[in-house]
Amino acid sequence: MSHKVAIVTDSTADIPEELVRKYGIHVVPLRVLFGEEAFADGVDLTSEQFYAKLEKASVLPTTSQPSPTDFMNIYNTLLDEDPEQSIVSIHLSSGMSGTYQSALLGKSLLEREGDITVLDSKSASYGYGLLVVQAAELAEQGKSAAEIATAVAAMQQSRKLFFLVDTLEYLQKGGRIGKAAAILGTLLNIKPILSIDEEGVIYAVEKVRGHKKAMARIIELFQQDLAGQRVNLAVGHTADPGSAIACAEQLRGHFTLNEVVYTNIGAVVGSHVGPGVIAIFMWPVPE
Repeated sequence: MSHKVAIVTDSTADIPEELVRKYGIHVVPLRVLFGEEAFADGVDLTSEQFYAKLEKASVLPTTSQPSPTDFMNIYNTLLDEDPEQSIVSIHLSSGMSGTYQSALLGKSLLEREGDITVLDSKSASYGYGLLVVQAAELAEQGKSAAEIATAVAAMQQSRKLFFLVDTLEYLQKGGRIGKAAAILGTLLNIKPILSIDEEGVIYAVEKVRGHKKAMARIIELFQQDLAGQRVNLAVGHTADPGSAIACAEQLRGHFTLNEVVYTNIGAVVGSHVGPGVIAIFMWPVPE
Protein backbone atom coordinates (compact mmCIF):
# COMPACT_ATOMS: atom_id res chain seq x y z
CA MET A 1 0.00 0.00 0.00
CA SER A 2 1.40 3.40 -0.96
CA HIS A 3 1.40 6.14 1.65
CA LYS A 4 0.14 9.65 1.10
CA VAL A 5 2.50 12.30 -0.32
CA ALA A 6 2.10 15.86 1.01
CA ILE A 7 3.10 18.73 -1.29
CA VAL A 8 4.84 21.81 0.15
CA THR A 9 5.86 24.97 -1.71
CA ASP A 10 6.36 28.67 -1.02
CA SER A 11 4.31 31.72 -1.89
CA THR A 12 6.39 32.71 -4.93
CA ALA A 13 4.82 29.81 -6.88
CA ASP A 14 1.84 32.17 -7.38
CA ILE A 15 -0.65 29.29 -7.45
CA PRO A 16 -4.29 30.44 -7.64
CA GLU A 17 -5.98 30.00 -4.27
CA GLU A 18 -8.64 27.68 -5.67
CA LEU A 19 -5.94 25.21 -6.79
CA VAL A 20 -4.16 25.45 -3.42
CA ARG A 21 -7.44 24.51 -1.72
CA LYS A 22 -8.42 21.85 -4.27
CA TYR A 23 -5.19 19.89 -3.84
CA GLY A 24 -4.40 20.71 -0.21
CA ILE A 25 -1.03 22.26 -1.10
CA HIS A 26 0.94 23.62 1.88
CA VAL A 27 2.33 27.10 1.15
CA VAL A 28 5.11 28.69 3.24
CA PRO A 29 4.99 32.49 2.80
CA LEU A 30 7.94 34.73 2.05
CA ARG A 31 7.82 38.25 3.49
CA VAL A 32 7.51 41.65 1.88
CA LEU A 33 8.80 44.74 3.70
CA PHE A 34 7.72 48.30 3.01
CA GLY A 35 10.13 50.16 5.29
CA GLU A 36 9.28 48.96 8.81
CA GLU A 37 6.04 47.27 7.76
CA ALA A 38 6.34 43.51 7.20
CA PHE A 39 3.72 41.37 5.45
CA ALA A 40 3.46 37.62 4.86
CA ASP A 41 3.10 37.20 1.08
CA GLY A 42 -0.42 36.12 0.19
CA VAL A 43 -1.49 36.04 3.85
CA ASP A 44 -1.36 39.65 5.09
CA LEU A 45 -1.18 41.19 1.64
CA THR A 46 -3.09 40.29 -1.52
CA SER A 47 -1.69 41.00 -4.99
CA GLU A 48 -4.19 43.81 -5.51
CA GLN A 49 -3.24 45.43 -2.18
CA PHE A 50 0.45 45.05 -2.97
CA TYR A 51 0.36 46.77 -6.38
CA ALA A 52 -1.79 49.59 -4.99
CA LYS A 53 0.79 50.04 -2.22
CA LEU A 54 3.72 49.79 -4.66
CA GLU A 55 2.27 52.60 -6.77
CA LYS A 56 2.37 54.99 -3.80
CA ALA A 57 5.63 53.77 -2.21
CA SER A 58 8.52 56.25 -2.11
CA VAL A 59 11.02 53.44 -1.48
CA LEU A 60 10.98 50.06 -3.25
CA PRO A 61 9.89 47.15 -1.04
CA THR A 62 12.34 44.44 -0.03
CA THR A 63 11.69 40.74 0.47
CA SER A 64 12.94 38.00 2.77
CA GLN A 65 12.85 34.24 2.50
CA PRO A 66 11.33 31.89 5.08
CA SER A 67 13.68 30.73 7.83
CA PRO A 68 14.82 27.10 8.13
CA THR A 69 12.62 26.95 11.25
CA ASP A 70 9.57 27.87 9.15
CA PHE A 71 10.21 24.82 6.99
CA MET A 72 11.09 22.59 9.94
CA ASN A 73 7.75 23.52 11.54
CA ILE A 74 5.65 22.65 8.49
CA TYR A 75 7.52 19.35 8.01
CA ASN A 76 7.03 18.51 11.69
CA THR A 77 3.33 19.33 11.50
CA LEU A 78 2.85 17.06 8.49
CA LEU A 79 4.81 14.22 10.08
CA ASP A 80 2.79 14.63 13.29
CA GLU A 81 -0.37 14.15 11.23
CA ASP A 82 1.02 11.00 9.59
CA PRO A 83 4.59 9.82 10.36
CA GLU A 84 4.40 7.43 7.39
CA GLN A 85 3.60 10.01 4.74
CA SER A 86 6.20 11.37 2.35
CA ILE A 87 6.75 15.06 1.65
CA VAL A 88 7.76 16.65 -1.66
CA SER A 89 8.80 20.29 -1.19
CA ILE A 90 9.28 22.38 -4.37
CA HIS A 91 10.73 25.90 -4.20
CA LEU A 92 11.78 29.10 -5.92
CA SER A 93 14.96 28.89 -8.01
CA SER A 94 18.18 28.79 -6.01
CA GLY A 95 19.53 31.15 -8.68
CA MET A 96 17.21 33.87 -7.38
CA SER A 97 16.72 33.19 -3.67
CA GLY A 98 17.96 31.26 -0.67
CA THR A 99 14.49 29.76 -0.12
CA TYR A 100 15.46 26.32 -1.49
CA GLN A 101 18.55 26.28 0.77
CA SER A 102 16.37 27.30 3.71
CA ALA A 103 14.06 24.35 3.02
CA LEU A 104 17.05 21.97 2.94
CA LEU A 105 18.27 23.38 6.26
CA GLY A 106 14.77 23.04 7.69
CA LYS A 107 14.80 19.36 6.75
CA SER A 108 18.22 18.91 8.39
CA LEU A 109 16.93 20.44 11.65
CA LEU A 110 14.33 17.71 12.12
CA GLU A 111 15.12 15.48 15.07
CA ARG A 112 13.41 12.50 13.47
CA GLU A 113 13.62 10.68 10.18
CA GLY A 114 11.18 11.73 7.54
CA ASP A 115 10.83 10.93 3.86
CA ILE A 116 11.27 14.49 2.60
CA THR A 117 12.35 15.37 -0.95
CA VAL A 118 13.31 19.03 -1.46
CA LEU A 119 13.43 20.16 -5.11
CA ASP A 120 14.94 23.27 -6.70
CA SER A 121 12.42 24.37 -9.34
CA LYS A 122 15.00 26.45 -11.24
CA SER A 123 12.11 28.82 -11.97
CA ALA A 124 9.82 31.46 -10.47
CA SER A 125 6.13 32.31 -10.22
CA TYR A 126 3.82 29.90 -12.06
CA GLY A 127 6.86 28.71 -14.01
CA TYR A 128 7.15 26.32 -11.09
CA GLY A 129 3.67 26.73 -9.67
CA LEU A 130 2.60 24.49 -12.55
CA LEU A 131 5.15 21.88 -11.36
CA VAL A 132 3.69 22.04 -7.86
CA VAL A 133 0.13 21.58 -9.16
CA GLN A 134 1.22 18.62 -11.28
CA ALA A 135 2.95 17.12 -8.24
CA ALA A 136 -0.25 17.55 -6.23
CA GLU A 137 -2.31 15.89 -8.98
CA LEU A 138 0.08 12.93 -9.03
CA ALA A 139 -0.01 12.69 -5.23
CA GLU A 140 -3.80 12.55 -5.43
CA GLN A 141 -3.46 9.68 -7.91
CA GLY A 142 -1.38 7.75 -5.37
CA LYS A 143 2.03 8.19 -7.00
CA SER A 144 5.12 7.86 -4.80
CA ALA A 145 7.48 10.72 -3.90
CA ALA A 146 10.10 9.25 -6.26
CA GLU A 147 7.61 9.06 -9.14
CA ILE A 148 6.52 12.64 -8.48
CA ALA A 149 10.13 13.91 -8.42
CA THR A 150 10.81 12.15 -11.75
CA ALA A 151 7.69 13.66 -13.34
CA VAL A 152 8.60 17.15 -12.07
CA ALA A 153 12.10 16.84 -13.57
CA ALA A 154 10.61 15.87 -16.95
CA MET A 155 8.16 18.75 -16.85
CA GLN A 156 10.98 21.18 -16.02
CA GLN A 157 12.47 20.28 -19.40
CA SER A 158 9.26 20.54 -21.41
CA ARG A 159 7.65 23.74 -20.06
CA LYS A 160 8.50 27.03 -21.75
CA LEU A 161 8.11 30.53 -20.37
CA PHE A 162 8.59 34.13 -21.40
CA PHE A 163 7.70 37.38 -19.75
CA LEU A 164 7.46 41.00 -20.73
CA VAL A 165 8.22 43.76 -18.25
CA ASP A 166 7.34 47.43 -18.58
CA THR A 167 10.61 48.47 -16.94
CA LEU A 168 13.80 46.73 -15.82
CA GLU A 169 14.14 49.15 -12.89
CA TYR A 170 12.76 46.70 -10.33
CA LEU A 171 14.85 43.74 -11.46
CA GLN A 172 17.99 45.89 -11.47
CA LYS A 173 17.45 47.43 -8.05
CA GLY A 174 16.48 44.10 -6.53
CA GLY A 175 19.68 42.49 -7.77
CA ARG A 176 17.76 39.78 -9.65
CA ILE A 177 18.55 40.86 -13.18
CA GLY A 178 21.18 38.15 -13.90
CA LYS A 179 22.18 38.09 -17.56
CA ALA A 180 19.58 40.71 -18.47
CA ALA A 181 21.88 43.42 -17.08
CA ALA A 182 23.47 43.75 -20.52
CA ILE A 183 20.29 45.13 -22.05
CA LEU A 184 19.51 47.75 -19.44
CA GLY A 185 18.80 51.02 -21.14
CA THR A 186 16.30 53.75 -21.63
CA LEU A 187 15.56 53.37 -25.33
CA LEU A 188 12.02 54.44 -26.04
CA ASN A 189 9.45 51.64 -26.05
CA ILE A 190 11.96 48.80 -26.00
CA LYS A 191 10.27 45.70 -24.55
CA PRO A 192 12.75 43.09 -23.33
CA ILE A 193 11.57 39.50 -23.65
CA LEU A 194 12.92 37.72 -20.60
CA SER A 195 13.08 34.06 -19.64
CA ILE A 196 14.78 31.83 -17.06
CA ASP A 197 17.72 29.63 -18.04
CA GLU A 198 18.52 26.05 -16.99
CA GLU A 199 20.35 27.33 -13.92
CA GLY A 200 17.27 29.22 -12.80
CA VAL A 201 18.60 32.71 -13.58
CA ILE A 202 16.69 35.44 -15.44
CA TYR A 203 18.15 36.36 -18.81
CA ALA A 204 17.21 38.52 -21.78
CA VAL A 205 16.09 36.56 -24.84
CA GLU A 206 15.65 39.56 -27.12
CA LYS A 207 14.68 43.21 -27.03
CA VAL A 208 11.84 44.25 -29.31
CA ARG A 209 10.36 47.66 -30.03
CA GLY A 210 6.75 47.85 -28.85
CA HIS A 211 4.38 45.46 -27.08
CA LYS A 212 2.69 44.23 -30.27
CA LYS A 213 5.96 43.16 -31.90
CA ALA A 214 7.15 41.63 -28.63
CA MET A 215 4.02 39.45 -28.39
CA ALA A 216 4.40 38.38 -32.03
CA ARG A 217 7.99 37.34 -31.32
CA ILE A 218 6.98 35.43 -28.17
CA ILE A 219 4.44 33.48 -30.23
CA GLU A 220 7.19 32.60 -32.74
CA LEU A 221 9.47 31.44 -29.91
CA PHE A 222 6.77 29.20 -28.44
CA GLN A 223 6.02 27.78 -31.89
CA GLN A 224 9.64 26.69 -32.31
CA ASP A 225 9.13 24.14 -29.53
CA LEU A 226 5.39 23.54 -29.27
CA ALA A 227 3.85 24.01 -32.74
CA GLY A 228 1.29 21.31 -33.55
CA GLN A 229 1.00 20.05 -29.96
CA ARG A 230 -1.92 20.37 -27.56
CA VAL A 231 -0.69 22.64 -24.81
CA ASN A 232 -1.67 23.93 -21.39
CA LEU A 233 -1.34 27.67 -20.86
CA ALA A 234 -0.98 29.89 -17.82
CA VAL A 235 -0.83 33.67 -17.96
CA GLY A 236 0.45 35.64 -14.99
CA HIS A 237 -0.44 39.30 -14.50
CA THR A 238 0.16 42.06 -11.97
CA ALA A 239 -3.43 42.50 -10.72
CA ASP A 240 -4.61 43.20 -14.29
CA PRO A 241 -6.76 40.22 -15.35
CA GLY A 242 -7.96 41.96 -18.51
CA SER A 243 -4.44 41.98 -19.96
CA ALA A 244 -4.05 38.26 -19.18
CA ILE A 245 -7.35 37.33 -20.85
CA ALA A 246 -6.44 39.36 -23.95
CA CYS A 247 -3.06 37.63 -24.08
CA ALA A 248 -4.64 34.17 -23.85
CA GLU A 249 -7.11 34.99 -26.62
CA GLN A 250 -4.23 36.06 -28.86
CA LEU A 251 -2.40 32.79 -28.16
CA ARG A 252 -5.58 30.79 -28.82
CA GLY A 253 -5.31 31.81 -32.46
CA HIS A 254 -1.94 30.06 -32.78
CA PHE A 255 -2.07 27.03 -30.48
CA THR A 256 -4.45 24.21 -29.58
CA LEU A 257 -5.09 25.13 -25.96
CA ASN A 258 -6.22 22.58 -23.42
CA GLU A 259 -6.23 24.04 -19.91
CA VAL A 260 -5.92 27.80 -19.35
CA VAL A 261 -4.95 29.19 -15.92
CA TYR A 262 -4.85 32.86 -14.93
CA THR A 263 -2.69 33.78 -11.97
CA ASN A 264 -1.72 36.90 -10.06
CA ILE A 265 2.00 37.54 -9.87
CA GLY A 266 2.31 37.91 -6.11
CA ALA A 267 3.96 40.51 -3.90
CA VAL A 268 7.42 38.91 -3.65
CA VAL A 269 7.88 38.34 -7.38
CA GLY A 270 6.15 41.69 -8.03
CA SER A 271 8.71 43.47 -5.84
CA HIS A 272 11.41 42.41 -8.29
CA VAL A 273 9.60 42.82 -11.62
CA GLY A 274 7.30 45.75 -10.90
CA PRO A 275 3.83 46.43 -12.33
CA GLY A 276 2.69 45.95 -15.92
CA VAL A 277 4.19 42.48 -16.35
CA ILE A 278 2.74 39.65 -18.44
CA ALA A 279 4.21 36.19 -17.86
CA ILE A 280 3.32 33.35 -20.24
CA PHE A 281 3.87 29.69 -19.32
CA MET A 282 3.18 26.90 -21.79
CA TRP A 283 3.69 23.15 -21.56
CA PRO A 284 2.59 20.11 -23.61
CA VAL A 285 -0.45 18.18 -22.40
CA PRO A 286 0.96 14.97 -20.85
CA GLU A 287 0.23 11.89 -22.95
